[in-house]
Amino acid sequence: MSSAPEQEPRRYAGFADVWPGSPEPLGARFKEAGDATGGVAGTNFALWAGGAEAVELCLFDDTDGGGETRHTLTELTHEMWHGFVPGVLPGRRYGYRVHGRWDPWTGARWNPAKLLLDPYARAVDGEFTAGGGGGGGALAAELYGHVRDWPQQQIADTVRDERDSAPFVPKGVVVADDDDWSDDHRPKTPWPDSVIYELHVRGFTMRHPGVPERLRGTYAGLAHPAAIEHLTGLGVTAVELLPVHQFAHEDHLLRRGLRNYWGYNSIGYFAPHAAYASSGTRGEQVGEFKRMVRALHAAGIEVILDVVYNHTAESGELGPTLSLRGIDNRRYYRLQGDPRRYADYTGCGNTLHVVRPNVLRLITDSLRYWVTEMGVDGFRFDLAAALARSMHDVDMLSPFLAVIAQDPVLRRVKLIAEPWDVGSGGYQVGAFPPLWTEWNDRYRDAVRDFWRGALPDVRDLGYRLSGSSDLYAWGGRRPYASVNFVTAHDGFTLRDLVSYERKHNEANGEGNRDGTGDNRSWNCGAEGESADPRVLALRRRQIRNLLTTLLLSTGVPMLVAGDEMGRTQGGNNNAYCQDNETGWVDWSLTADPGWRALRDLCARLLALRRAHPVLRSRSFFSGRPRGADGLRDLAWFTPGGTEMTEADWYAPAATLGMYLSGRDIPQRDRRGAPVTDDSFLAVLHAGPRPLRFTLPGPPWATAYELLVNTALEDQHTAPGLRREAGSRISVRARSVLLWRVVRDGEAPEPEPAERGPKTE
Repeated sequence: MSSAPEQEPRRYAGFADVWPGSPEPLGARFKEAGDATGGVAGTNFALWAGGAEAVELCLFDDTDGGGETRHTLTELTHEMWHGFVPGVLPGRRYGYRVHGRWDPWTGARWNPAKLLLDPYARAVDGEFTAGGGGGGGALAAELYGHVRDWPQQQIADTVRDERDSAPFVPKGVVVADDDDWSDDHRPKTPWPDSVIYELHVRGFTMRHPGVPERLRGTYAGLAHPAAIEHLTGLGVTAVELLPVHQFAHEDHLLRRGLRNYWGYNSIGYFAPHAAYASSGTRGEQVGEFKRMVRALHAAGIEVILDVVYNHTAESGELGPTLSLRGIDNRRYYRLQGDPRRYADYTGCGNTLHVVRPNVLRLITDSLRYWVTEMGVDGFRFDLAAALARSMHDVDMLSPFLAVIAQDPVLRRVKLIAEPWDVGSGGYQVGAFPPLWTEWNDRYRDAVRDFWRGALPDVRDLGYRLSGSSDLYAWGGRRPYASVNFVTAHDGFTLRDLVSYERKHNEANGEGNRDGTGDNRSWNCGAEGESADPRVLALRRRQIRNLLTTLLLSTGVPMLVAGDEMGRTQGGNNNAYCQDNETGWVDWSLTADPGWRALRDLCARLLALRRAHPVLRSRSFFSGRPRGADGLRDLAWFTPGGTEMTEADWYAPAATLGMYLSGRDIPQRDRRGAPVTDDSFLAVLHAGPRPLRFTLPGPPWATAYELLVNTALEDQHTAPGLRREAGSRISVRARSVLLWRVVRDGEAPEPEPAERGPKTE
C-alpha cells in the first residue's frame, strides 16, 4: 500500500550531549548537580518502547513556534530507552518520536512524524488543537497517524500520514521533586465510618460566591475555605474527584462546539489535568494539586480519585496517535484476531492490555505515584471489570487484582470498583475480592423502584437496606464492601430523578440517543419544571425519602455534589459534555429555604450516622436473638407491628419497618470494651395513601422518640415526639419515620396530643 507523499523530516543540532543516564525510574526526573551527575544539573529521561527501532527525545524552548531540538536516545536497557541531558531544568517541555514499522495489518503503527506525550509525564502544557487540515473545531488532521481524509475510507487507517504533529499537541513538562509530605496528616477514616461525596473539581466551585473568581473551577478553588466549609458542615469524610488525570477532548465533541467535561478520556496517568490549575501549567499544577490535598486533609477529608485505566483518549483504529499507540500499539492495547482492529470492552474504542507487564507497570506506577507523591487516599476504578480481564474473560485472579493485593502501598488505600464493563460477562457486582469495595447499582435500582412504587415486593429492599449480604457476605467481606448510592455523576441528579421520567439530552447534540433510557424515575405527575405547589411539595418529599433511605442504610453512602441542595441538570442524564451551568453546582439554591432545609436534613442524618455505630455496622446483621432479652440484632415489621414472616416478604407491599438493635453490637472500643448503642426503628412507607402503623411493643421497646419525619419540610418540628410501644401512629403517604427506642427507665416527656406525624 502506498503512503501519502513523504516530507523531509526536520533535524536539529543538540545543544548538549546526551549521557547514558538510567533506565529507572521511567519518565523525566530532574537531578540536582552532584557526584552522580558529574556536578551538572539535568534531567534523566526513560521511556519503555519495547518494539521500537529508535527513539528521539524532543525538547522545546520558549521561542516563537517553540523551537524543537531532537536527541537520539542510544541506550536501551530491558526495552527502556534512556539518557541524561545536562542543563535541562524543571519547566522544560518535551515529547518523543518513536521509529518502527508501519504495518497496521499486524498492529504495528509506528510513525515518527507524530510527537508523542510521555506516558509518565508528571505535568502537561497545552492541549490537542485544530490545525491546517483539521477543519473548523475539529482535531488537527496532523494528530492522526494515518491519513484521516484518505478518499477510500475503508482503508484510511492503513495509509501513514507524514505530516508533523508537534505544533498541535501538548508537551510533557519536567517537574522538580521537592516535597516529602512531612507536614501532611492523612485522616485515615475507617471504611465503616466513611461518607463519600462525588464532585467535579471545576463544576463544584465555578458558581461558588465565596470563592474568588480567579480561583473558581480550579484545585485552589476546591482548597478554598468557603468550599471546604460546605464539606465539613455537611459531614462527609471523603471527596471522590471525577477524573483529574490529564485528558483530551474527543473530535466529535469539538466539531459540535462542545468539550469533554467529565474527563473520562485520559491521556496522562501521572499528570494533574492542567486546565484545573490557577497558577500555571509548567509544573505549577502539581504543587497546586498537592496544596489542595493538604487543605482537605487538614479539614479531616480524604481524597479519592476516579481513575480511568481501562482505555485512553486514542480511541479505535480511526482515532488520533497521541501517546501509547505510537510507542507500541501491539503491546499497550488489546487487539482483535485481526490485529488491525481493537478489542473494545469499554465502549470508547480501545481497551488497555493490562495483562502485559509494561501496561501493568504503567498503571501500578501511576497509582503509587498518586499515593506517595501526590498524597491521595484511594481510587475509584472506572469500568474495573475491564482491568480484571485476563485473556478475554473477567478473572478475579487476574494479574491486575493479584498485584494490587500484594502491593505494600496500594493494598492500604481505599479501593472502589465500578464492577462492570460493556463486554460479554462484564457485570461483576459482588464478585470482587476482599480489599475492594464496589459501587452497588442493585442498591440504586431497588431504592429507586421502591419509592416510585415499582417493586413487586420488599425482599430486595431488605437486603439493600441491611448491607447487601446476598452480594458481599463471603470471603471475609463486610457491609462496607457496598458503596450505596441513589445517584451518581452518570444519570439524573436527585432532583431530576423526581422531576423527569424521560431523559432530555438534546443539548449534547446526539439526537437524544445518548444516555440510558432505564432511569427508574417518577416525575410526580408533571414532566420537568412545574409551578404546581402540590407537585413541588411531593418532589421535595421524595428527595427527602431517597436521601434518608440512603443515609440510614448499612454500607458506605455516596452523595453527589449538589444533590443535598436540589441541583438540576434540566433532565440531562448524560451531562459529560456540558461544561456550563448544566453541569456546574448552582450555589444560588442555598438561598431557597426549602433547599436549605434539605441540606440541613442531610447534615443531621450524617451526624446521626456518626454518633451511632449501629447505623454504620462493621459486620453483617445475623437476624438471630442476641443478649439476655433475646432480641434480634435486626428485625423487620409489618404495619401491624408484628415481625415479618416469609410470606410477608413475597407479598406485594409498600411499607417496611426496620428495627436495628444497638445492644451487644459485635464491636469493641479502643480499650476493648463492648460497644452499646441506641436502637432504632425506621418506617418506610412508599404508598400513595396514609397508613396506620403499630409500633412494636415489649420486649422491643417501652417507648419510641421521633427523630426524623420526611413528611415535614422543616425537621425542627419533628424531634421530641414520644409514643408508647404498641401505639398506632399515623404515617403520611410516601414518607420515612425514624424512631429512637427509649431505654428502660428513661422517662418519656409529657407532650400535647396534637404533636407528631399527621395524616394527609
